[in-house]
Amino acid sequence: MTRLKPILAVLALGVLAACAGHSDLETEPEPIGDFRLGHNIVVTDRLQKGPLSREATPEEWEEILVAEIDRRLGRYDGDGMYHIAVNLDAYVLAVPGVPVVANPRSLLIMRVTVWDDAAQAKINETPEQLTIMEDVSGATVISSGLTQSREAQMENLARNAARAIQRWLERNEEWFEPAADVQRDPDDPETDPETDPEAAPDPDAEVDPEQEPLENGAGQTAAAHSAPKPRPDATDA
Repeated sequence: MTRLKPILAVLALGVLAACAGHSDLETEPEPIGDFRLGHNIVVTDRLQKGPLSREATPEEWEEILVAEIDRRLGRYDGDGMYHIAVNLDAYVLAVPGVPVVANPRSLLIMRVTVWDDAAQAKINETPEQLTIMEDVSGATVISSGLTQSREAQMENLARNAARAIQRWLERNEEWFEPAADVQRDPDDPETDPETDPEAAPDPDAEVDPEQEPLENGAGQTAAAHSAPKPRPDATDA
């Protein structure tokens, strides 16, 4: 019994950390300058599966990442509009049946770029590379491959990815202080996608964080606020 006490303590702390990790979603966030989420785009054209990994399709990653980024960053209501472009490069979803000594962990590797809608330009010329690890909890301290389904692993990583992007934006809050000569009024007809759809990137255009997001392509999903340009039907692609 004595030997079990340290293990139980670690498991308990892990569970508490996991529960507290996303509790901030239930409260109103502190503003990040004039940040407001516009288009939320995930590109998986170059996605690679890592070793000892379960399988997940690009479409599955696009759907869950867009949803979690929108859930976290869609809460901001600043006067500006900024688009988030994520290029998902690689993933590992720990497989079951691997010896405990190996302790495989799930992870994502991605690059992120922020676009300023009013300036129609990238804010960070060099995409920010983020490596996302799964939460350490009672369900993952041994190996999430042994304790979690593939879907649970993906949800864990997608939530952590959205949180990592949020923290990166917070560390660069100065990006979201509008210049005196840039119009930031979200109701202004020159920059509001509702009255001028060309003011925002086409959500169905291929958007690589290193390229202008205006070329048609596949392998990406988009979500947007403030009445973005309507998404064309599949027959229009």
